[in-house]
Amino acid sequence: MAGVRISRVLKAYGALNVLHGVDIDIADGEFVVLVGPSGCGKSTLLRMVAGLESITSGTIAIGGKVVNNLPPKDRDIAMVFQSYALYPHKTVAENMVFALRLQKRPADFIKQRLQTAAETLDLVPYLDRYPRQLSGGQRQRVAMGRAIVRDPQVFLFDEPLSNLDAKLRVQMRKEIKELHQRLKTTTIYVTHDQVEAMTMADKIVVMQSGKVEQIGTPLELYDRPVNTFVATFIGSPSMNLMKGTYAADGNLFVSEAGDGIPLGFEPEARDGQAVLLGVRPEHLSLADDGLQATVNVTEPTGSETMVFLRYGNGEIVSLFSDRYDFKPGQQIAVAAGAGKLHVFDAVSGKSLRPNMAV
Repeated sequence: MAGVRISRVLKAYGALNVLHGVDIDIADGEFVVLVGPSGCGKSTLLRMVAGLESITSGTIAIGGKVVNNLPPKDRDIAMVFQSYALYPHKTVAENMVFALRLQKRPADFIKQRLQTAAETLDLVPYLDRYPRQLSGGQRQRVAMGRAIVRDPQVFLFDEPLSNLDAKLRVQMRKEIKELHQRLKTTTIYVTHDQVEAMTMADKIVVMQSGKVEQIGTPLELYDRPVNTFVATFIGSPSMNLMKGTYAADGNLFVSEAGDGIPLGFEPEARDGQAVLLGVRPEHLSLADDGLQATVNVTEPTGSETMVFLRYGNGEIVSLFSDRYDFKPGQQIAVAAGAGKLHVFDAVSGKSLRPNMAV
């Protein structure tokens, strides 16, 4: 196993820069998730670590060794692709040990590695089957087994669950996390699904337009987003953002609807500055004296009820753990505790809450 250091990495295709000086340190044994919208550069960065894409400038080091010019086979990494990339004419066992046979490893060594990986992934009953005879989840486990038998320093996962249905995604998410807990191999995992990122990662790297927006643990990003992009990308449903101004006299957020909301902390803002107030849906609760809003749509899920509310010229979402029989058009009041509020600059999107600097 080994740590991975990505230093000032830039990637350009001609005049088009797709990665802009990315810096990420990944500790030995850490599970790091690169997350962001399509086109943000996360898969390109992963392929550069794998050696499948060249680096325009900067360095990538694995285990302290710079690998910029090393071919993929010499980097001691194993990659699991979205498409599984299994040989259809080979059995499960043949797929899993193919790389070891290319390396001309001894037969006993190959047999032992195959048995260990098959037992780890519950694939022993399927070793003589072909990929076409397997379910999507089983094929993904074979792809993971092919990586495990090599015992690499680093595992790379490129959106491995995106082809699976919702229930199977949850199951495989758990299996990959359990696998990492057993093997403790350094892992870099790419996804656009922030729920996957939150539930699996030791550390999350949030990317947008080829840049790193924030790096931290899942709860650090959730509780202390440095800007509106991270605030709205991490968390489902997204954080509510309301337009308004900051009033230094009274330390209030003054909404477009005219409500003055006590902040409970002093933001790094000037009097009259245009700001956005952020509050997560689950932090809004019914109140006698709160924001007066109108029920638009309710979405009960059994354990929770999501309520879309019209407030001022916009919409806010509240997530209630209790069951309420709200009717469209009904007037209700909602509020959040001061400790649950965030303030962002309306122009730059940067957090104005103290101790929130990048």
